[in-house]
Amino acid sequence: MAGLCYEGAILTMNPQIKYGGKWVQSCKIVQGIRRHIWFKALWLLAALAWCGSLSLTTGAAGVSVQQITYGPQHHFFGYIGQCRTIPWNGSGRYILALQVPFLDRMPGPRDAADIVLLDTQQTNALRVIEHSCGWNPQQGTMFYWNPEAPDTQFFFNDRDPTSGKVFTVLHDVAQGKRVREFRFEDTPVGNGGVAQGGGWFLAINYARLARLRPVTGYPQTYDWTVDQLAPENDGVFKVNVATGRKELIVSFARLKEALKGIDPGIEKRHLFINHTLCNRDSNLIYFYCRADFEGLEAGKLNVPFTVKPDGNALVPLPVFIGGHPDWAEGSRIIGATDDQQVICDAATGRIVQNLGDSKIFPKPGGDISLSPDGRWLVNGHGGKGFNYYTFLELKTGQVRKSPAIRLGTWGSKELRLDPAPCWNRTSDAIVVPGCAEDGTRQMFLIRLDPV
Repeated sequence: MAGLCYEGAILTMNPQIKYGGKWVQSCKIVQGIRRHIWFKALWLLAALAWCGSLSLTTGAAGVSVQQITYGPQHHFFGYIGQCRTIPWNGSGRYILALQVPFLDRMPGPRDAADIVLLDTQQTNALRVIEHSCGWNPQQGTMFYWNPEAPDTQFFFNDRDPTSGKVFTVLHDVAQGKRVREFRFEDTPVGNGGVAQGGGWFLAINYARLARLRPVTGYPQTYDWTVDQLAPENDGVFKVNVATGRKELIVSFARLKEALKGIDPGIEKRHLFINHTLCNRDSNLIYFYCRADFEGLEAGKLNVPFTVKPDGNALVPLPVFIGGHPDWAEGSRIIGATDDQQVICDAATGRIVQNLGDSKIFPKPGGDISLSPDGRWLVNGHGGKGFNYYTFLELKTGQVRKSPAIRLGTWGSKELRLDPAPCWNRTSDAIVVPGCAEDGTRQMFLIRLDPV
């Protein structure tokens, strides 16, 4: 049930839609004031907001919310909008999404998800254009529009249902086909982050993740590193888009050596990697080397590293920047430390700016994304069955708060519904996941209203 919190009540939308045609919706208040005279006023307010004529707002300025996909199937983009991971294509007409019939378990080898385009010029009419067996509920299939052809080409991950080997696909919408598959028989890896300037992407072992960090992996995929703690032939790969050539720029064996002076238990750790993030200039990479994330909090290994795209200058950061960081300009990266949302200079390992504590950002370590123009930072966090979004205009300090988006039953573990905010290309709206009234996972548009 998708909910918008407004003045102590939860409004729920029960839309009926015919793609490409007209649609209607009804609204009802299921919690809060039921018999008060404000009932009719709130009903009208919600209906107008949903149709785009008026916005439900909270905070200092306007924020409007609109559901853009509908059941009975589930729809979601997937990953956080880190490093300009943008659902919209270059022209802004189409929004990428996955369509799946279930979200009550992790996908198996032959559980293909539909890849769909939402046409924003046709009331978000949906069209299936591809399929993928390489996906999970938290990260989707690692969509990324190709920076070198953002109008028509995008990357996604897939897997061979017979061999279980993961690979990355480059699909061209105009041609209606896959123009390249990046398959590596010896080390079958998938896209973990595309260079913002284009030309290459970072790739990691999603089968290893399925074993060591299930929420981020693809179950039952081929893992050539089973029982290896810190293999020499796995780690962070860099794949050239034009040639298809891959190179291992950081191995787990090398990371183990770098961590010997940091973690006394490193000899017994099964290492894995999350969040391979290329900066805006495409000349610096940030990632986490991790271990034992399925055990007690105190036993976890979680060390941030930076490295250059050629594999040189591998450095563990002296200060921990947590949450899901995103790159600002140059070597500056936004994250969380000591319950503060901060900017760290990765070149020096120093905190250079404090953006706010929990009074502004209830959970500074939540999912964050910097708008493509660098003007707005959005922080998404969950609590008590809902996700919430805080927008901060970096230059002025203006703060806007979104209404709540319901989580439904997906509050934790492998099937969890993370806030995962993703900006559009004009830096005035984000798309987020949420639970609709019929219990399905759907996509919601949160727009910053002009002031």
